[in-house]
Amino acid sequence: MDEPADLGDSEELIRIVNQVMPFGRYQGRRLIELPEPYLVWFHNQGFPEGQLGRRMAVMYEIKVNGLEKMLAPLIGR
Repeated sequence: MDEPADLGDSEELIRIVNQVMPFGRYQGRRLIELPEPYLVWFHNQGFPEGQLGRRMAVMYEIKVNGLEKMLAPLIGR
């Protein structure tokens, strides 16, 4: 498996929040805007390989733990 996202890097957290979904039903939306059930589905089926998958996995953890409101100030930075 790829290296996990470095959450000690605040710039990476900003990139995760602002990453745009490149495909699928929610194409064009930021990861933070994806509905939790969509991320749960990927968690159960498997996230995509590479950077996008790592970032989606982090966003999954953020969403299931109810932390997305805390990250709202990072949108668009």
